[in-house]
Amino acid sequence: MARPVRCEFPGGWYHLTARGNERKDIFRDHRDREHFVDLLAELEGRFGLEVHAYVLLGNHYHLLVRMRRERGLSAGMQFLGVSYSVWFNRRHRRSGHLFQGRFKAVVVDFDAWGGALSRYIHLNPVRTKRHGLDKRARAADREGLGAVVPKEEADRRLARLREERWSSYPAYAGRSECPPWLHTAETLAKFGRGSRGVAQYRRYVEEAVRGGWPESPWQNLVGGFVLGGKDLLGKVRKQAKADPREQPGWKEIKRQVGLPEIVAAVRRLRGQTRKDKSARHGDWGRPMVLMAARRLAGIDNRTLADWMGGRNDSAVTQAVKRLEARMQTDRKLAKFYASLQKEMSNVKM
Repeated sequence: MARPVRCEFPGGWYHLTARGNERKDIFRDHRDREHFVDLLAELEGRFGLEVHAYVLLGNHYHLLVRMRRERGLSAGMQFLGVSYSVWFNRRHRRSGHLFQGRFKAVVVDFDAWGGALSRYIHLNPVRTKRHGLDKRARAADREGLGAVVPKEEADRRLARLREERWSSYPAYAGRSECPPWLHTAETLAKFGRGSRGVAQYRRYVEEAVRGGWPESPWQNLVGGFVLGGKDLLGKVRKQAKADPREQPGWKEIKRQVGLPEIVAAVRRLRGQTRKDKSARHGDWGRPMVLMAARRLAGIDNRTLADWMGGRNDSAVTQAVKRLEARMQTDRKLAKFYASLQKEMSNVKM
């Protein structure tokens, strides 16, 4: 198994997760979860690792953290994993690895993705087949093809979300007291000041369970471990150390490709000039630029929506999805994208 790329710098934001070995449960009861939360409370004082959001599920967990101290991420996560594993094994009279390999870390552009990532973490308890939100149902919902959610089911989802004890959402939503080690202010500030920010954030999260499931942040992931645009990618290139033979995603990160280069390449490969129009209805030139920009340069939807003339973020997502579906049956388009990838991989650093 390839070792994950690590990129640690003070002030950096990260999404962290770890799954149970063989996908087995890492939390068997409330006492297990209580102990894990007690360990989370120690991360900032010991390692300068601030916890901004969390959810504990049966066989894995999700955290949104900010690293304030040099090398605090690896040290803090080692403490969390080892301490909990030893305690869990002793309590349940078991031996062997509890977690499936090392924790996974994604470097995050908090300004662009903090709100969406926090929502993603908090929606985990209702993102299940039991609540009619398995992978297929969520995809249909995002595309406006999902079934109308009955009020009874919407109420069940909301109750599950609001009453989830092992999540930071109740503290964010003002439904429980916020522990001193949990940082909510930075995320809530994106939605307004004081009680207005809490109400707006609550609406932002809860509207998803009533219908119109949001796009997953991971659709915009670059190289398997960066969620952000060119500024964050530039920082990662300078900070991270990796072996391309062991970590294939690093090749994608190392490409210093921007939107102008992608637009120029698409025009060049199509034999177009700057005066040619590629935004006509039904034309695939602009969607090709959008897809390549997201996949190859890590450019966020907001930036691409502005490039499209001030459209909303969902217009970018829908344009890319339509192109991806078309490429499944159009071999010429698939071949064109392969040529575009090859050209972008040869861009000089």
